[in-house]
Amino acid sequence: MTTVLVGDLEPGSADAAVAAHYGDPMREQRTLETAVGLVDRSNRDVLAVPGEERASWLHTLTTQHLSDLRAGQGTELLVLSPHGHVEQHALVAEDGTTAWLDTEPGAGEGLLKYLEMMRFFTRVEPRDATAEIAVLSLVGPDAPAAVARLLDLDLAAPRVFDVPGPKFAAGSVPGAPTALYDVRRFEGGLARRGRLGVDLLVPRGNVQGVLDRLADVPRAGLWAYEAVRVAHRIPRLGWETDHRTIPAEAELVAPAVHLDKGCYRGQETVARVHHLGRPPRRLVLLHLDGVATDQPPAKGTPVTLDGREVGFVGTAVRHHELGMIALAVLKRNVADDARLTVAESAAAIDVG
Repeated sequence: MTTVLVGDLEPGSADAAVAAHYGDPMREQRTLETAVGLVDRSNRDVLAVPGEERASWLHTLTTQHLSDLRAGQGTELLVLSPHGHVEQHALVAEDGTTAWLDTEPGAGEGLLKYLEMMRFFTRVEPRDATAEIAVLSLVGPDAPAAVARLLDLDLAAPRVFDVPGPKFAAGSVPGAPTALYDVRRFEGGLARRGRLGVDLLVPRGNVQGVLDRLADVPRAGLWAYEAVRVAHRIPRLGWETDHRTIPAEAELVAPAVHLDKGCYRGQETVARVHHLGRPPRRLVLLHLDGVATDQPPAKGTPVTLDGREVGFVGTAVRHHELGMIALAVLKRNVADDARLTVAESAAAIDVG
């Protein structure tokens, strides 16, 4: 099979360092949707946060309830601006001595800068671990079974707490993250079960050994991964977010924001939107019709309604069943049945 080392069609893409596909992107998509495939996501930035006060410290700085996070647990977190805008999004894996945070390529520098600025006299030692740790992802419904068979790990399904009404009842989820992911050590690294499968955080010196153990798992490129992510409506920092995004607009509250925890930067905006009203924008899945080329619209392409700009495209992909689709951020008042235009192509909101 041919490995194509191009992340996507945008020059200078953050994904350019990993395989876009292995010769058949549509087949690779079907594999990720119906079975299991292995995706190289080693371009993700990784931070290490050791230190005995790491859990309580991260708890005070982020949107997530982390003070009771224990070895073998993971979750998601956000760092917000003072006005509640999303600045950082990271996934967490706690191994008992270190909290590992993995985030988008290029985002680690800003996250580390913020953490270092907020250290003061806390006993923590955050550092950039991107050169140490690579992220590999087993994606698909058969990912847990593959991990059990090939890595001898039994990973529990993610626990995601649903909001029962307009807000959490006070104390209804004390000391528990909104999303809780199972994390296990294995010979070669850490495994964390998440929303699309299982992420492996592997020391770069051990990557080839782990790949050898997973030799029976088909490889899939990032094009296939992104198509699955879009179809599942999972946002990506910097793609479905901009400088004005608040967590509720990008559907990041459920996995990454604890609504019954103490004060953190930007909490007032989160609480106000959650209790008093809807966010000004929303994340939607668009079906694009009449696209003139095989190239999806670029990130940031305006979405218009009757000639008026009402949002922007985050990630657009060609899906093996749905055709050309895109995650977009639109003004809240755009109707579900509106006929939109994206780069001269018609677009319809998927409300399913």
